[in-house]
Amino acid sequence: MSSSDLYGELRPRAFAIAYQMLGSVSEAEDVVQEAFLRMHQTLRRDERITSPRAYIATLVTRLAIDQLRSARVRRERYVGEWLPEPLVTDPSPAEHAETADSLSLAFLVLLESLSPRQRAAFLLREVFDYPYAEVAEIIGTDVDSTRHLVARARTHVQERRPRYYASRRQREELAQRFFAAAEQGDLRALEALLAQDAALHGDGGGKVPALARPINGRDRVARTLLAGMSALPRLGVRIQVTEVNGQPGAMAFDSQDRLVAVIGLGIADGQIQTIHSIVNPDKLRHFDRVGDLGALVRAGRRPRRSRQPLQGDPS
Repeated sequence: MSSSDLYGELRPRAFAIAYQMLGSVSEAEDVVQEAFLRMHQTLRRDERITSPRAYIATLVTRLAIDQLRSARVRRERYVGEWLPEPLVTDPSPAEHAETADSLSLAFLVLLESLSPRQRAAFLLREVFDYPYAEVAEIIGTDVDSTRHLVARARTHVQERRPRYYASRRQREELAQRFFAAAEQGDLRALEALLAQDAALHGDGGGKVPALARPINGRDRVARTLLAGMSALPRLGVRIQVTEVNGQPGAMAFDSQDRLVAVIGLGIADGQIQTIHSIVNPDKLRHFDRVGDLGALVRAGRRPRRSRQPLQGDPS
């Protein structure tokens, strides 16, 4: 098999592991690139790789563990709430149906509470279905320690993990109604779609006005959403409903069709449980054309310059 064929076959799984480990598209791309570079160098030295699949999974996981350890220091200094970089996923392939829950923004945020090794062991075993022995070899420990890591992570995650019981069609219909109610300023319709304990999260990274901390409760979330969404038409921003990280969501574009925000919804039991809004432009750079919602907001707040009467002007 040629190097390009090998890359094409192994890259999707390599990226999936790196992204779910790091919650960052850009960092995941860097890790995958480094892993394939190292494999290429190994092959050029005529060293035998028994299983390229296992070799790449090992490299990607270990690089991601190291990256996550350093990233955590940076995230402690992050302005406001840190959210993962969003993915706009293709709703058609069958494989997404199996991984939709593990791709959700809410789930990736939950994984942040695990240690890097716990996160790696849990994802490899519970999401990617690697045998315990292979997980142990990948993260460099024994099987008993791996089972312990996975068990502790599983207990932590199961207590808090969001579950999405609605069908894809039901979720899509609910999302359409949600964004329509928000754009129309219909508070009652919006409240009817939200769970009693709904939570609203925002990530502006200190570059775009965003929530300093999560908003909780149906009434507060609905009113906060309406205040934000009602300003979008005035700023020339339009909403396009799509799929974000395996769940319903939307992309917001400015008047020049540049992406300025991505919104992901978490839906369970026929209601919206969570809303995650990412407006930090640095977290949208992996999309083609990115704008700056902060600049639009600042321009919208700028007072119009009034005409000053000239000296001697009777006005």
